[in-house]
Amino acid sequence: MIPDDVRAELRAHAAEEAPNECCGVLVLRDGLAERYVRGRNKLASPYRYELEIDPDVWFLEDDGLELAVFHSHPETAPVPSRTDRELAGLWSGRPFVIYGLKLDELRAWRVGREDVAEIPLA
Repeated sequence: MIPDDVRAELRAHAAEEAPNECCGVLVLRDGLAERYVRGRNKLASPYRYELEIDPDVWFLEDDGLELAVFHSHPETAPVPSRTDRELAGLWSGRPFVIYGLKLDELRAWRVGREDVAEIPLA
């Protein structure tokens, strides 16, 4: 579940970075997004992203929190692209949240190189 205030942060970040993709990390506790940590898209591209974020964010998992990668699709639907699947890497099988800026649509996925499964957002 992603509360309205966190959704607003995702929308704002996507709008500010357009026409490029934005990226960051959602911090979740028991399936609820507590906050969003903005990252920087090192590629500054409308088609791809490379997440750069404070390394301390990764240690939040040691405190029992779950992390989900977030990025935007400025012009397309919030569906994992072939590039998203190919670059899943260490995040394979973990939550990905994608915001389609043009469509104002937010969706979540478990993404692997071979398969993709949507995660319902309440």
